[in-house]
Amino acid sequence: MDSRRSGRVAVDLERPPLEMPSPLLNEMCEHALKAFSERQEECCGLLVGDAATPFREAHPCRNDMSRHHRRDPFNYPRDARHAFHMRETDYHRVLREAERRGLSVTGIYHSHVNAEAYFSELDQEFASQPLFPFPDAHHVVISVTGEPGTTPLVIGVGAFRWLPEEGRFEGAPVVAVAP
Repeated sequence: MDSRRSGRVAVDLERPPLEMPSPLLNEMCEHALKAFSERQEECCGLLVGDAATPFREAHPCRNDMSRHHRRDPFNYPRDARHAFHMRETDYHRVLREAERRGLSVTGIYHSHVNAEAYFSELDQEFASQPLFPFPDAHHVVISVTGEPGTTPLVIGVGAFRWLPEEGRFEGAPVVAVAP
């Protein structure tokens, strides 16, 4: 289903794709593969740009979900294998530096471990919070899969965005373009 609170949002292959500079897409995929290879965890980060070039830079952030889960499993029932919680100091550092340079956060990215590139109910809840600082941001989800002892693979990338006029999120494919 494609509504905010009633299931995951899939990539709609009929939608126009989100164009992402190939070096940036490669950087995000490498981050996802590294997090998977080293810890079998989701990665997360921010995308920075401006009106002319919305996706200039990727800024990896640390995923603190396992730390929160160990401290408070009741309020954080998932660990970093199944969710992400961007480290606040990383997030604030990227935001300050972007603003200093006249740029802004234009996207959030994270990976899914051994799952498809969809926008989960938890992802939608996070992005729908009244205090979410980037309501117009794209949410890029990278699907990474593999078995222990094998080389992991990126098997899909999707972009998700809130459609205020329709009151829901939409999913679109991501394509690499020359910078």
